[in-house]
Amino acid sequence: MKTTLGRRTRILAATTATAGLVLVAGCSSDDDGGSGSKTAAGGVELVKAGQLTTCTHLPYPPFQSEIDGKVQGFDVALIDLVAENLGVEQEILDTPFENFKTGAFLNSGECDLAAAGMTITEERKKNVDFSDPYFEATQAVLADKDSGVTSFADLKGKKVGAQAQTTGEDYAKSQGLDPVSFESSDAVLNGLRTGQVDAVVIDYPVVQGWLKDKANADAFEVAEQINTGEQYGFTVKKGNTALLTAVNKALTDAKADGTYKEIYEKWIGPYEESAASPAAS
Repeated sequence: MKTTLGRRTRILAATTATAGLVLVAGCSSDDDGGSGSKTAAGGVELVKAGQLTTCTHLPYPPFQSEIDGKVQGFDVALIDLVAENLGVEQEILDTPFENFKTGAFLNSGECDLAAAGMTITEERKKNVDFSDPYFEATQAVLADKDSGVTSFADLKGKKVGAQAQTTGEDYAKSQGLDPVSFESSDAVLNGLRTGQVDAVVIDYPVVQGWLKDKANADAFEVAEQINTGEQYGFTVKKGNTALLTAVNKALTDAKADGTYKEIYEKWIGPYEESAASPAAS
């Protein structure tokens, strides 16, 4: 739900014990990452042999962020299940979020799929194929406890922050606000913390994680949750039916055997059955 333009592409190991941060200028689809076949289990064709290359945009906790030198989070753990079923390892490529909306890195063969806490929309479906929904999301109004903001209606006349290119920013604008745009969720929350804005409109799961810090919880509070009917989905290149089927199978199996619940409780919080919506959007 975010964008940062002009930053270099970074490739990060998501699951290996020796995972570290390697900065590169880009990633060529001509390099198969080593010897071996690019065809994984189930006939899934991969851009690099032996790995499932995932485009994401960092940081976006609790869905994906760098922790102790490794990229971890809710999205990462779910895509690890897909990689395991395919018999490969997941590798993560940090890219501008704008590319997820257009499918650029999928179309250029730099990534197999994208996992970035991305809301399923009809506009985005024109460029990419979405998996079944894997998370029900709401927006939150987060404000300083002394701001006088107790609901979305109170934002009128206030300086409001939002993350650029996100549905949160779109919603704020649709309600007549002119939000200050920040390049990442961390930047949005830092803008609130430092008084650059009076309140922010941002995905509630991000707020949940941020308020786990006592200092943040002592100073800020959720004024209102807004159910905008959003569902997150993973994306693949249009027409990549084999990989899309593999992703959906991993999600279905995880919801059926309790793995999804375990991952949810680790990264999000108390499990809510509605979060694991089985219906396609």
